[in-house]
Amino acid sequence: MSFYELFSQGDAVTRAVAVILLAMSVASWVVILWKAWLLRRAAKDVVRSTAAFWQSGSIDEARDKVGAFDRESLVVPLIAATRLEASGSLAAAGDRSQQLTRLLRDALHLVLDKLQFGQVLLATVGSTAPFVGLLGTVWGIYHALTNIATAGQITIDKVAGPVGEALIMTAAGLAVAIPAVLGYNVYGRLIGRIEADLEGFARDLRELLVHPLAAKLVSATSPVREPTGVGAE
Repeated sequence: MSFYELFSQGDAVTRAVAVILLAMSVASWVVILWKAWLLRRAAKDVVRSTAAFWQSGSIDEARDKVGAFDRESLVVPLIAATRLEASGSLAAAGDRSQQLTRLLRDALHLVLDKLQFGQVLLATVGSTAPFVGLLGTVWGIYHALTNIATAGQITIDKVAGPVGEALIMTAAGLAVAIPAVLGYNVYGRLIGRIEADLEGFARDLRELLVHPLAAKLVSATSPVREPTGVGAE
């Protein structure tokens, strides 16, 4: 029995289960391939961007250098978040350390949301696909028992089709779930490493900018950016 024959001979429930499993498989593989490309670039970009930052002479120079390496915009938003709010608002309340902590935290959350995108889909597919396949299995066995009861005797032609549907649906559910679970676990570990690097950079950046001498390096925190080089007297 081919897949076409299985799909054409099945009822509405069988077809719905097959379509759902197919949609889950396509969606999970799209996310798996896309995140493999994204995380590979992100891991390299974060290392090169942070190295370029610490080799720069000022925040403005670092922003220009990092922009050339940060293709996924993971480090640049953290640097841009160091621009403090203008006075006269609640956002500007508190000392410099408190403002930087809040701004860097918000920027870090946005960056991590980009890295975490798609993880929920993989987790959902990995946890639900076996049960969707199991639904097709139970429905196929139900058809087999119904055919046996109607025929009044057990013959191979009465049970082969429904049992075949049941077995195929079980295998399909597992085939959809296993790549999603593996992708979720592998990418979760990679994201954890990148997240640790970004959190460490944000913490070091905050410590740098709360230093009394940081004002000589950070022209971006002032309302008007100086046209000349940063740090010029």
